[in-house]
Amino acid sequence: MKTLRQSPTAPAFVQNPYPFYDEARADGDFFWWDEYDIACAVSHQAVQTVLRSKQMGRECPPELTPDIPAHQKPFYDIEAHSMLELEPPRHTRLRALVLRAFTSRTIAAMEADITQLCHQLIDRFPTQPFDLLDAYARPVPVVVICRLLGVPEEEADNLLAWSNAMVAMYTAGRTRAQEDAASAAARDFAAFMRGYIAKRRKSPANDLISTLIAAEEAGEKLSEDELITTCILLLNAGHEATVHTLGNGVKTLLEQGVRDISEASIEEILRFDPPLHMFTRWVYEDVSVAGQSFKRGDQIACLLAAANRDPAAYDTPNRFDPARKGPQNTSFGGGIHFCVGAPLARLELRIALRVLLSRCPDLRMTEVPRYADVFHFHGLEKLMVTR
Repeated sequence: MKTLRQSPTAPAFVQNPYPFYDEARADGDFFWWDEYDIACAVSHQAVQTVLRSKQMGRECPPELTPDIPAHQKPFYDIEAHSMLELEPPRHTRLRALVLRAFTSRTIAAMEADITQLCHQLIDRFPTQPFDLLDAYARPVPVVVICRLLGVPEEEADNLLAWSNAMVAMYTAGRTRAQEDAASAAARDFAAFMRGYIAKRRKSPANDLISTLIAAEEAGEKLSEDELITTCILLLNAGHEATVHTLGNGVKTLLEQGVRDISEASIEEILRFDPPLHMFTRWVYEDVSVAGQSFKRGDQIACLLAAANRDPAAYDTPNRFDPARKGPQNTSFGGGIHFCVGAPLARLELRIALRVLLSRCPDLRMTEVPRYADVFHFHGLEKLMVTR
C-alpha cells in the first residue's frame, strides 16, 4: 500500500480533509498514514468489511497491552469497562442491557419532549448575532440524554465540561495538560455517577439508570464499575457526536439553501460531513482484506468520512444531495459496535433541524464558520448566525 504524509493538525486539513481522502482513495482501498503509523481503510467497501469482520475488534490483544502511565490511569480505569472498547462476551452483555432503553417505542415516546425542548431554546434566541452551537446544538442533545438517563439537567454544564475533557484524549496532538484534565474529569464524573446511582438504588425512577440497576440486581451481574462507565459512555457519546452533526448539518443546509428536512436529507447530512472521521480495529488473526494482508496485532484505522465520499459507492460524492440514494453510510460505524444510540440521534437531528428551520426561515450565517482542531472528530468551533 502507498505511504502518505498528512498532519491531522495542519490548518488546511482541519478545515477540509476531503481532498486528502480523495487523494488517498485514488491509490486503492488502503494506504499507510505515516503520521499515525497505521494502515487506513479508505474505500466504502474496505471500511465496511473491516467494521464487520469478526477477525478484528476493539480490544487490544493481551500480549500487546501497553503500560498505562500513572497520570492517565483514572481515565483508562473508566475506559476498561466501556462496551465501546470491549468484545464478546462482555460487550454482548453490556449492549443487551443498554438496548433495553433504546427500543423503538422508547425513542418514539421522546418525540414530543424533544420538540418542546427545541421550541423553548429557540424562544430564548437573542436578536443580535449569536453562536448557534451554544444556543441550540449543544443543549439539545445533552438535555435529551440527561432526561433519558435520569440525570438532573442542572448538571448539564458539568457533564459537558467532563465530557469535553475526556474526549480530548482521542484528538490528534493531545498534550500532557489535556491528559491530566481527562483524568481529573474521569475521577469527578465517576464520583458524581457513583453518588447518583446510590440515590437511584434507594429511589428508582422510569429512567435508564434505574433500568440498569434493576438488571444488575436481577442477576445480570453488571458491576458497579460497569454501571458507572456505561452511564458515562452514554452521556459522552449521546451528545458529543450529535452536537457536531447538528452544527455541521446546519452549516451545510444554509450553504446549500436547503430547507426541507426529510429522512433522506438526514442520512445525507450524516454522510456528507460526519462528526467522527476515524475508528480503529485490532487484527486478531491473519486476514486478507481487499488484497492486503494483515497479521495478528496489526491495527487498521477506518476512515469513515473517506468511505462516505467514495465515488464507487456514491455518484458525485462531493456534492450534497438531500434526495440521494445509495448504500448505508458509515457514520454510525458497523458490525457489533454499530452506534446503539443511532435511532435517538436520527430523531434528534430530524426534530431539531425541522423546528429550527421552520421557526427561523431567515436564519443565515454572519461569519464564515471554522472547524475546530479536534481530529479525529470533525466539528465547528462556533456557528455565528442571525435569525
